[in-house]
Amino acid sequence: MASFVDRVVLHATGGNGGNGCASIRREKFKPLAGPDGGAGGMGGSVILRVDGQVTTLLEFHHLPHRSAPSGTQGMGDYRQGANGEDMILSVPDGTVVKDTDGNVLADLVGMGAEYVVAEGGHGGLGNNALASKARKAPGFALLGEPGSEASVVLELKTIADVALVGYPSAGKSSLIAAISAARPKIADYPFTTLVPNLGVVQAGSSRYTVADVPGLIEGASEGKGLGLEFLRHIERCAVLVHVLDCATLDPGRDPLSDLEVIEQELAAYAPDLQSDGTRVPLNERPRVVVLNKIDVPEARELAELVRPEFEARGVKVFEVSAASHEGLKQLTYVLAEYVERARKLAPKPSMARTIIRPKAADGSEFTVQRKESGGQTYFEIRGTKPERWVRQTDFANEEAIGYLADRLAVLGVEKQLFKAGAVAGDEVRIGPEHNAVIFDWEPTLVTGAELLGGPRGTDARFAESQSNRPTRGDKRREYTERMDAKAEARAELWTEREQGIWTDPEIDADAPVDSPSKD
Repeated sequence: MASFVDRVVLHATGGNGGNGCASIRREKFKPLAGPDGGAGGMGGSVILRVDGQVTTLLEFHHLPHRSAPSGTQGMGDYRQGANGEDMILSVPDGTVVKDTDGNVLADLVGMGAEYVVAEGGHGGLGNNALASKARKAPGFALLGEPGSEASVVLELKTIADVALVGYPSAGKSSLIAAISAARPKIADYPFTTLVPNLGVVQAGSSRYTVADVPGLIEGASEGKGLGLEFLRHIERCAVLVHVLDCATLDPGRDPLSDLEVIEQELAAYAPDLQSDGTRVPLNERPRVVVLNKIDVPEARELAELVRPEFEARGVKVFEVSAASHEGLKQLTYVLAEYVERARKLAPKPSMARTIIRPKAADGSEFTVQRKESGGQTYFEIRGTKPERWVRQTDFANEEAIGYLADRLAVLGVEKQLFKAGAVAGDEVRIGPEHNAVIFDWEPTLVTGAELLGGPRGTDARFAESQSNRPTRGDKRREYTERMDAKAEARAELWTEREQGIWTDPEIDADAPVDSPSKD
């Protein structure tokens, strides 16, 4: 079973926002006291955070799918739904977040560094928040927005100051065990080290970390041996230490040729350089040559023979023995000088400045494009607001659909459709191609008071008898005719008053005649 994992694919899903509530307040003596539906809660987000207690990505190897909790639904009496808690995933220091195409999204260095992988969805508004002068008691609420989904690649690049590189069985693990408290696996066969090892070295008042990576062989850049996969762990190192085996029995190998092969493989490795250019290629960094295993007499002779060749190249050379600890103290102090010099030249970390970029006043919040697919023409609408509004609309509620149509009209979508050449009946798609809302476009009427007189949850514009609904002109003519009839009736009464006619002949003819009294 794997105990060290430095590259995983994480599938993260943010929590869904809670749905809003459509509720009408009822209390004594006030049966319809107005809308009181609360908004839904926010969905939780999936967040990566650097934790010093975590040293591997093994946890994500076993559980690659992570989902944050969703927000709860709003309730009546103005009660808002509970927000979903953020899911905090602990990662080692030095974790690099990339998308599936290999683009770097974040480089998490330093305790507490965070990156939001998948944001939670917004909660839907309740009908209390949707009430207005024209729509005093909405019979609908907005749905919660789904949480975002993302698949990212997590790569661990160990934070170390010094890196030990060399052929397999060159004594790198023995060297890190001799100068630090690290206890890697040590054996007399190649590729004993299968995972990177870290050790902390104390040289006087200076303390630094040393990384031991699996051995390299000729052709590692082409995938031979363990390849160059583990070289990502030395990308952040300030000094490279070439550990050369002076006691090797392999034919055709010697310290000079070993160094040339290793440097060729390092040159073939293309690390992800930072955008600010502060990280230089591995083959251009300060390097030190360590001639190891001089406790063997033949190895000591060979080290003395090749040392002038290395010094002629301008490289510092140290003859050491990991077994007898000969020459290790001097090596650790020289490496400490290199590390301290690199730390002084490194840029000082500064707090990230919050940059607010307001949108341009004339910037469009959406786009309308005319497209063709399979010989059929349609119009595609893309934009943050239209797509979010569509996701939050309950299409089983006519009033909610009418509200969406009004919002799109106010935003200017219909004007842009007219400019793009759309006519009534054309197909319109809102959202991405794989998840779009498709409908046949009909120019809408902006909601007025005369369209909101029906039951809650309905919209007169969706009635089956919509063609028989009187227009504003019809209502205006009806009102004029009624006012004219009233004016004619008043004029007739005034005429009769002037003529002294105050009785109705028909009523007087049917009335009984009183006989004179006989006194």
